[in-house]
Amino acid sequence: MQKLVYFVRHGQTDWNAEGRLQGQADTDLNATGRQQASRNGDLLRELVPDPTRFDFVSSPLRRTRQTMERIRAAMGLEADGYRTDPRLMELHFGDWQGHTFAELEALEPGCYERRERDKWGFVPPGAGAESYASLAERVRPFFEDIAADTICVAHGGILRSVLWLTNTMTPAECAAMSVPQDRILRLRNGVAEWL
Repeated sequence: MQKLVYFVRHGQTDWNAEGRLQGQADTDLNATGRQQASRNGDLLRELVPDPTRFDFVSSPLRRTRQTMERIRAAMGLEADGYRTDPRLMELHFGDWQGHTFAELEALEPGCYERRERDKWGFVPPGAGAESYASLAERVRPFFEDIAADTICVAHGGILRSVLWLTNTMTPAECAAMSVPQDRILRLRNGVAEWL
């Protein structure tokens, strides 16, 4: 892929601050997250001299839409001038959504260690739950369909998928990494780089 793509993780939510697994639960940005989104918008305004030639796309979850709208406002654009794509929704954590690992360990001792043994391939219990491996396959068609320079707001799992799909990192490295909410991942000429 030769398109220029800026990937942004949504800003912080209260659940992020508490260490809760959000997955596809629909949460809102907190004050820190709103500031992060606006700062990323300020940086994109500097990086993108002509935003009219970019496609703007977001996960449909509220925290990503709120991030996209703050980014677009910081770039001097109409806040709602973007589209959403359900393929960009976060990894579904099944029954684990809404819990911290401390809470899960109290309910199911050893669950954290079981996940860590193969974090990329691990599927939490519960209907709809996904592994990072299955998430990456869900994201692959979106990634392959990118036809224009793009600004994309999504989730930590999506950015992990992008880093794997571009052969930037191994599955184990992608699963283990911490995905920042105050930086931008630029993909240019197939090379991924944090800004």
